[in-house]
Amino acid sequence: MLTFEALSETSEFARKWVPFCKKFSIEPRAPEWYFAQKVDYLKNTVNPSFVRERRAMKRDYEEFKVRINGLVSIAQKVPEDGWTMQDGTPWPGNNVRDHPGMIQVFLGHDGVRDIEGKVLPRLIYVSREKRPGFDHHKKAGAMNALMRVSAVISNAPYLLNVDCDHYINNSKALREAMCFMMDPTSGKKICYVQFPQRFDGIDRHDRYSNRNVVFFDINMKGLDGIQGPIYVGTGCVFRRQALYGYDAPKKTKPPGKTCNCWPKWCCCCFGSRKKHKKAKTTKDNKKKPKSKEASPQIHALENIEEGIEGIDSEKAALMPQIKLEKKFGQSPVFVASTLLEDGGIPPGATSASLLKEAIHVISCGYEDKTEWGKEVGWIYGSVTEDILTGFKMHCHGWRSVYCMPKRPAFKGSAPINLSDRLHQVLRWALGSVEIFFSRHCPIWYGYGCGLKPLERFSYINSIVYPLTALPLIAYCTLPAICLLTGNFIVPELTNYASIVFMALFISIAATTILEIRWGGVGIDDMWRNEQFWVIGGVSSHFFALLQGLLKVLAGVNTSFTVTSKAADDGEFSELYVFKWTSLLIPPLTLLIMNIIGVVVGVSDAINNGYESWGPLFGKLFFALWVIVHLYPFLKGMMGKQSNVPTIIIVWSILLASILSLLWVRINPFLSRGGLSLEVCGLDCN
Repeated sequence: MLTFEALSETSEFARKWVPFCKKFSIEPRAPEWYFAQKVDYLKNTVNPSFVRERRAMKRDYEEFKVRINGLVSIAQKVPEDGWTMQDGTPWPGNNVRDHPGMIQVFLGHDGVRDIEGKVLPRLIYVSREKRPGFDHHKKAGAMNALMRVSAVISNAPYLLNVDCDHYINNSKALREAMCFMMDPTSGKKICYVQFPQRFDGIDRHDRYSNRNVVFFDINMKGLDGIQGPIYVGTGCVFRRQALYGYDAPKKTKPPGKTCNCWPKWCCCCFGSRKKHKKAKTTKDNKKKPKSKEASPQIHALENIEEGIEGIDSEKAALMPQIKLEKKFGQSPVFVASTLLEDGGIPPGATSASLLKEAIHVISCGYEDKTEWGKEVGWIYGSVTEDILTGFKMHCHGWRSVYCMPKRPAFKGSAPINLSDRLHQVLRWALGSVEIFFSRHCPIWYGYGCGLKPLERFSYINSIVYPLTALPLIAYCTLPAICLLTGNFIVPELTNYASIVFMALFISIAATTILEIRWGGVGIDDMWRNEQFWVIGGVSSHFFALLQGLLKVLAGVNTSFTVTSKAADDGEFSELYVFKWTSLLIPPLTLLIMNIIGVVVGVSDAINNGYESWGPLFGKLFFALWVIVHLYPFLKGMMGKQSNVPTIIIVWSILLASILSLLWVRINPFLSRGGLSLEVCGLDCN
């Protein structure tokens, strides 16, 4: 009810805001962020009426905010009998888990116009049907329902997907996406144009790597040179036909060489001309039966619904009516719309009939026994449906494009405190684990299709990264154990092993430097990304691996709430807020172990002396290297000690003590025969 009433107020405000934006080329188009800009809006002002109209618009917006806040206050006091509409009838959506489908057109061709009498963009409220016992598939199911409704009502050939916590920062960016989509040479094979995510409300140092600069400015740009970037769930312009599960159009072969430079009696030219003639004859022979088979199928499609015309005969010939209904569902209007590559609605269709059909396509049982969520639309089976959806389109031979305009196209909010950030990373990692154990795993799915080998490697990398949590935890644990036991991680290295290690280290450093220069990423961004990779790896990735195994092997499902985001760019009061979560225990345990290990190692060297300072510095280096990577976590913990739950500290100290004592008791550096593995190394028998 609150969303419905808020959209009603928004539609009224849009009648003034939209013409104001068009008249003065306002950027960004989000009024909250536009009026919050601390810039001189009088600079380079040509139109003398701008100042007057801007003041009036700001006053209207403040009044609009008061009305919205009033609706929020009212919504917090739910009546015992539920909400009622203006005519006194109960609101159909009083039970959010059991209600019929609802659609209300606020703005559009048949709706309210702006104050200048011009047509406004469509604004339609859609609430899909919810019934107990049906799996609604969360965001993926909602996106599929919206795609069907839009196909019935407007059927535009392109779709824009933006999350609710994002806003359009550059309205001209959509034109740049259309430049790729409508390119005469390669545009037909592009399934989507992905824009990078940019965020507001992040602290200046980006302590928890919320901006993901390395991913968006290096990794995604690199993928753009193969088959295109992966779909990240927001800030993306889609080609509708690609979402319907169709294969990408095949590239037409160029005409054969004419060999004008050779005489006519040349055997190669004669052979090629003969082959060309033979191929032409075969092609003509194949065309005849195809046209005969096409006619009854086209006739069947014409009978789908009265008034539907302009269906693509080629697609209609390939997919008869029964196959189309099995794929897209029992809606003749929607099925017909899927064959219109250039979009548009059937001529002669009334708004009432289209709304009735739109209600039908958002019903609970519409997707039963269809390919929705399997081959069509947003793909089900993972909490990260975006990776699966983009992967399926690439398997059909489509290519994607990464567009990075100078002014960011979209901006959004990111989780500001560590607890919410770790939960966000946990959700992403769990989605990757789910895909890894599903039939859509890129390791074994999609061979013999349009997916390029290097693109497959990128998808494999995007789903196996949670597995790195296991060696990472071992790497962060061993330095502390070695300091506590007085043993080193590895035996003494030979000259050859040292050369190999140095060569590997130099190659990694050189690659990092080249990526920084090529992607325009700062060293601090790269370092923050490296630090949070360790923090997230030993916590979120590890728990995602455990939860994924429980879900696959034992059928235990985990539920997620929407990640809370910060919206205030001036205050970072939540930066040090630590909410209770088990994700905080592993990094704190490792931190305590390594700090204790450093203290014990230095104390032992001072009290008992040390034969050689080299091994001690080696042990201290590895332990301090782990602590430096966990430093943002430590700083967050020390920032507001009162906010750290006592149970986290108790569990962390307890685990660190148990692991240390257990290691000392077992001492794997001592063989059964009593020989020290530290001395003889790998040559012990």
